[in-house]
Amino acid sequence: MDYFLTEEQQMIVDIASQVTDERIIPQRAELDENHTFPREILNEMAQADLFGIPIPEAYGGFGGGCMDIVLAVEQIGRGDVAVGTAFAANFLGSFPIMLSGSEEQKNKYLPEVASGRKFAAFGLTEANAGSDASGIQTTAVLDGDEWVINGTKQWITNGGEADIYSVVAITDRARGPRGASIFILEKGDPGFTFGPKEKKMGIRASSTTELIFKDCRIPKDRIVGRAGTGFITVMKTLDISRPGIASLAVGLAQGALDEAVPYAKQRRQFGKPIIAFQAVQHLLADMAIGIESSRALVYATARHIDAHPKNVSRVSAMCKTCATDMAMKVTTDAVQVMGGYGYMCDYPVEKMMRDAKILQIYEGSNQIQRNVIGQELNREYS
Repeated sequence: MDYFLTEEQQMIVDIASQVTDERIIPQRAELDENHTFPREILNEMAQADLFGIPIPEAYGGFGGGCMDIVLAVEQIGRGDVAVGTAFAANFLGSFPIMLSGSEEQKNKYLPEVASGRKFAAFGLTEANAGSDASGIQTTAVLDGDEWVINGTKQWITNGGEADIYSVVAITDRARGPRGASIFILEKGDPGFTFGPKEKKMGIRASSTTELIFKDCRIPKDRIVGRAGTGFITVMKTLDISRPGIASLAVGLAQGALDEAVPYAKQRRQFGKPIIAFQAVQHLLADMAIGIESSRALVYATARHIDAHPKNVSRVSAMCKTCATDMAMKVTTDAVQVMGGYGYMCDYPVEKMMRDAKILQIYEGSNQIQRNVIGQELNREYS
């Protein structure tokens, strides 16, 4: 379908697609098998100016919107969701600074992210706090001119590899979620360490670790916005980042279809290609329908966010849920079309199926997204 992309947007697609075809796809199996963080590939993406897409021009970026982000992320996801996750996490870690940071913070950190000289990460999830942000146990206490941070963040993408971390901590327990604040942590801050890399079912090339704070002291000016405004910034951050997860799902599903159709055309049974059998045709047709309908919703959501940055929670949740559920089904069906070969590690669809699962979980599980949608509908029709 023609989505009427601008010349600049088509350029983003072309650049991201070239990186994917030439650098990511040839290495994805090795990266997955060895759990290797794709630093060299990310550095090449930075040289292609992809890291600067959402960063305002005043801070060395492209000044693009949500639509520009999803176009790039979709192409990277087509090659490898692990690389796409590591790439997109930089935006997730940068958004709180872009949304609520001081001018000094923006000038200090955003050019580093835009250039790719430094990677970013977002620290929200804990053992007892993920979808329920009110369960956060990490604390920040003001001591003179320094904040003292204690606690542990869990399952943090780019953990240990990133240089800049936007971390959520409680500054006033009595105020509940309104007592949460966001702080900028730097790799190397005293008292800030990392747990070992987690062993995961999928996206194995993406680094996932704990962030551990033990009497970690940072300057007073590292708080993002005012104390107690962290929860609002977190919600705004996730609203504009979830279409990125949805676009990863669209790209992943497209990659699976790109593997399944050629296989079905060359694999022969009973004297003819299996694509000649209606049962296989219907599987492939449903895969294509799911991909294109999800792509249309993701693009529409991204354009809506760019045009109407307020009240986007429902559509953001819708596109994330729709696209990631679709990706799980499409990758499962791709394995089915390819049969025994699809189940083997020699073919990429088994990896795609493993990678798809996390998309339904991180940045808000799809069950939580349905809660958001349902609550919005309840308010709309009350």
